[in-house]
Amino acid sequence: MENYRIFVEKLPQYRVEAESLRRELNGNLNLHLSELRLLNVYDLFGFSAELLEKSRYAVFGEVVTDTVSDACDLAGRKYLAIEFLPGQFDQRAASAVDCVRLIDPSADVRIRSSKLLIFDDGVTDEELARIRRYCINSVESREKALDRLTDMEQAEVKPVPVLDGFTQLADSELESFCKQYGLAMNADDLREVVRYFRAEGRDPYETELRILDTYWSDHCRHTTFTTELEGITVEESFIKEDIDESLALYLRIRRELGREHKSICLMDMATIGARYLRATGKLDDLEVSDENNACSVYVDVEVDGVTERWLLQFKNETHNHPTEIEPFGGASTCLGGAIRDPLSGRSYVYQAMRVTGAGDIWQSVADTLPGKLPQSVISKKAAAGYSSYGNQIGLATTHVREIYHDGYVAKRLEVGAVVGAVKADRVRREKPVAGDKILLLGGRTGRDGIGGATGSSKEHDAHSLETCGSEVQKGNAPEERKLERLFRRPEVTMLIKKSNDFGAGGVSVAIGELADGLDIYLDRVPVKYSGLNATELAISESQERMAVVVEAKDVAAFLAYCREENIEAVEVADVTDTARMRMFYRGRQVVDLSREFIDSAGAKHHAEAAIAAVEARDPFTREVEGATVSERFANNLKDRNVLSQRGLVEMFDATIGASTVLMPFGGRTQRSETQVSVQKIPTDGYTDTASIMAFGYNPSIASWSPYHGAAYAVVEAAAKVVAAGGRYDRMRYSYQEYFERMTREATSWGKPLGALLGALRMQVELGLPAIGGKDSMSGTFQDINVPPMLMAFGITTVDASKVISTDFKRAGDYIYLVRHTPRANGMPDTEQLKRNFDFVSDCIADGRVVAGWAVGFGGMAEGLAKMAFGNEIGAEVSCDEATLYDYAYGSILVECAGELEYSAAELVGRTTDDAAVTVGGVRMPLEMLYAANTEHYAAVYPDKGDNHAPMMEAEPVRRTFAYAGEPVEHPVAYLPVFPGTNCDYDTARAFRRAGAEVRTGVLCNLGGDDILRSIAAMKEEISRCHIFVLCGGFSAGDEPDGSAKFIVNVLNNKGVRDEIHALLDRGGLILGICNGFQALVKSGLLPYGRLGLVTKDSPTLFRNDINRHISQIVTTRVASVASPWLSGFEPGDLHSIAVSHGEGKFVVGEELARELLSNGQVAFQYAGPDGRPTAEAPYNPNGSSYAIEGIVSRDGQILGKMGHTERWEPNVFRNIAGNKEQSLFRNAVNYFRKQKAGSGL
Repeated sequence: MENYRIFVEKLPQYRVEAESLRRELNGNLNLHLSELRLLNVYDLFGFSAELLEKSRYAVFGEVVTDTVSDACDLAGRKYLAIEFLPGQFDQRAASAVDCVRLIDPSADVRIRSSKLLIFDDGVTDEELARIRRYCINSVESREKALDRLTDMEQAEVKPVPVLDGFTQLADSELESFCKQYGLAMNADDLREVVRYFRAEGRDPYETELRILDTYWSDHCRHTTFTTELEGITVEESFIKEDIDESLALYLRIRRELGREHKSICLMDMATIGARYLRATGKLDDLEVSDENNACSVYVDVEVDGVTERWLLQFKNETHNHPTEIEPFGGASTCLGGAIRDPLSGRSYVYQAMRVTGAGDIWQSVADTLPGKLPQSVISKKAAAGYSSYGNQIGLATTHVREIYHDGYVAKRLEVGAVVGAVKADRVRREKPVAGDKILLLGGRTGRDGIGGATGSSKEHDAHSLETCGSEVQKGNAPEERKLERLFRRPEVTMLIKKSNDFGAGGVSVAIGELADGLDIYLDRVPVKYSGLNATELAISESQERMAVVVEAKDVAAFLAYCREENIEAVEVADVTDTARMRMFYRGRQVVDLSREFIDSAGAKHHAEAAIAAVEARDPFTREVEGATVSERFANNLKDRNVLSQRGLVEMFDATIGASTVLMPFGGRTQRSETQVSVQKIPTDGYTDTASIMAFGYNPSIASWSPYHGAAYAVVEAAAKVVAAGGRYDRMRYSYQEYFERMTREATSWGKPLGALLGALRMQVELGLPAIGGKDSMSGTFQDINVPPMLMAFGITTVDASKVISTDFKRAGDYIYLVRHTPRANGMPDTEQLKRNFDFVSDCIADGRVVAGWAVGFGGMAEGLAKMAFGNEIGAEVSCDEATLYDYAYGSILVECAGELEYSAAELVGRTTDDAAVTVGGVRMPLEMLYAANTEHYAAVYPDKGDNHAPMMEAEPVRRTFAYAGEPVEHPVAYLPVFPGTNCDYDTARAFRRAGAEVRTGVLCNLGGDDILRSIAAMKEEISRCHIFVLCGGFSAGDEPDGSAKFIVNVLNNKGVRDEIHALLDRGGLILGICNGFQALVKSGLLPYGRLGLVTKDSPTLFRNDINRHISQIVTTRVASVASPWLSGFEPGDLHSIAVSHGEGKFVVGEELARELLSNGQVAFQYAGPDGRPTAEAPYNPNGSSYAIEGIVSRDGQILGKMGHTERWEPNVFRNIAGNKEQSLFRNAVNYFRKQKAGSGL
């Protein structure tokens, strides 16, 4: 076996990524690069010459798009090579190994990947140095030396020392010891540790100290929130009396609940509202359990007409610190960690929101503060990381918003909120007992994430980027998708007594929290590479891992289920009755800590808190600049927190799961923003029960008064839910607190204290309990602080058929503002709010209100414009312009056919068929207003590609189709599930709904034997099926650098290839959607009808012209019916279809395109508003040649398409126009039933 290095470069017409990077460097660094070459470099270890040649264009490159070379002449050239730091997860290299092992299952190969940037000769050394600083984030990557070819550095296993002399430390030495060891705990905490080990009669192992530092970190034990507050004062101001009343309310509730013996602390204030409401009978749906994985409530779900009891679980998570220093990895694992919380509670996670905070993303890179990444870089890379993870795992992210405030320069805000659900009778919750076993399943352990919990608990400085590399985890979404599939199986969940996900603290916390007494065997923990010592194994926060407690008798069955789902699982710990956590490594005990001491959380902390005086001013009035009505109205839409964020939002898959009730943008033009996330519950049968979630927060109000800011956060979330058709009275909340680092200044403590008192007031007065939350208390950089934040996430269930959208529906309707009028002190009038919310809900229920908008950042003016954009229905506004721009939180704009007789309903105007908003006689065209609302943001986040696709149409000939075999009532559709497949559930449901019998099988590749066994099983399934289906997803993460390579290598296995050809020969059908379409094209099945016929002139699917993922609804036009798949259509039929892809551009030469069109092989084309094929974005979302969205084979038996036809069912995409049902699946079933087997064109 030999070692090799190869260089892969795109052919000139495919250099989209290189050109995008060239423009980025020129724009951000003020350069004038005329040329930039971008190559992927692979260092290959353990390859034979034969294996290299087999892999060259099957794994590392593609014959259509790439050149793969053994050398690259760099003599005299300016270049920069970049690689991941040793130990960082490299999805590209990992996927390449997986693909190579499909070619040779016995191969024992290692791969490292890197990027090589080659510049034109005009680049100076100074410019190259700037490029190096811009492109290399020392937290995750480094410059690669190309003069040597070596395998990954193997760090030696550092022995875990005993900290000799630790118990002899004097009090005066404690602070310096904390600094020497980089501990997050302070001297008071360390004093408790010294006392403990003195009592134990020994010095600790370093592992024990690191574990305690992790357990007692603010991240894990909420030290700030549990600090006892003494001497609470409220400074004199107009709001003092109200705050004093709220403080008195808190103290009264403590007495009534018998909690006076508990410390007065932020944590008690955050949780006491739910305790009180539960005690008074207003929280009767709460699931009470020792497992605190996520907020969990019981809900009724109607499935196929039968009411079932389900658990609805939701969780919000922050990764502010990791995303600040390594945006892609920090944001991706923010979502991954959020998912695993309800997942460990046995829920299937199906719904997500993302709310973030940034500084000025338009700021010049040159103006970035020392020690900071540029705000635009953080924002864009974080969006790429979060969306990459969500898109790969298959989680619909249907509400995305970034909030802009200069304080977020101190530290990024990165929040992910997720929702999961599980049928209640599929959950078993039992206390572990001695003899039970703990299994670790999922990803392997590495050095990534070591110190993450303690790191996020520290204040950071200008050197943090240089020293925090190991603190950031790397995400592997396909691995977590496997865990989701496993936990969706009731036969699996019923074996689990208790479960915990691996987040902060790794093994020490995830397993350590499962039982009081534990023996943990660290050398059983699977590792990514050798060299990890006991401390690293104990506290590494490597992602995609879960721990479960099962009875000893169930271990074998559980491990077998894991193997079926391609998941590595091992038994790593025993539950004991010792009440001690002990860890063993290589026969040596390295941890022996009492549970009582671990749970003591260190020294008791005390602080004084003073709620500062609030400035006496009107916080709701906004002054918008402009000399005229038109200028002011447009400038309001240009406000950085009012701008449309389409270019950001559409990076996130909003349709996976076939459950999206409202798309992020709606109306005929898809320009009206949605303010909520609404998803149907993931049932096996049909349901219209959906969960609806919204958030509330305004940093301007919160900075003025945290007390008011928190109150209005609660109100805003409720108003958004009500405006979309939900009812507020059964909403449940989770809070996200984010504040500056607390100091000895009492007023710093007063900010979260004031916020929690304001929120408590709303909980009690509105009856809206907060049953969970997350705090992050380190938002400080030098003298800059994040704005005080209590963000409120509110959720309830709703009938999907009753949900309304924000877009105006028709001309001539009335527009009302159901106004909330604050009390004289600026606080919400909760009695009026309850009346208003009930009134709006009743009007929506009886059909009087058909569109709603909860007034937010941009006042009524924002709502009027954004409601008008969707269907180009204008508004004639009759109210005073001066009131249009003010904050009016709690108020709701509504459209209704008739007049409203209600005291708080103010007539604002009428809808019109004139595509303009008219205020005081001043007409402002919607196109002008939309440009004002979009153009500035599109400069950072482009909202459509610059497409230049050629166009062509043809009239296909008439053909007929008939299945040659005997009629089959329920044809068998076989859906293989590859690593990274995520549309399997949606596709299976669509086929079952059409009458097919569905069979699925997971391709396992944990070892060579697993691959061979899976290939044999796949061959057998293909031999017995009628329809072979390649579902959408990201096979092996669409790596290495190209979609569907993993699937193509499976299809090219000789045995699989022979069975596929046999299926076609007996009249069977094949379907590939999205990732499956990519596999069909890159394998040759399309357009040639046979595998192995791909040449350099073959068509391919490539990166979208916009060079990012796109998720939206497009219109496709039926171009042909020359296939059984198309037999139920007529040429020219139009469908509204979900697309969600990063590599969906169909590229084909003119000669072959003409042949495909004349043969009737072009099935669907992207269509514009006129219903004709178009090259124009966003209608042609990816720049596909000849507007081709899908093609069929010459015989019509194989169909591939980018659009996700399977993601439709009744009452999804309710704010989207057009025919959303495309009956491909029924057409295929009818072909085998010999019903309407029909003729076609």
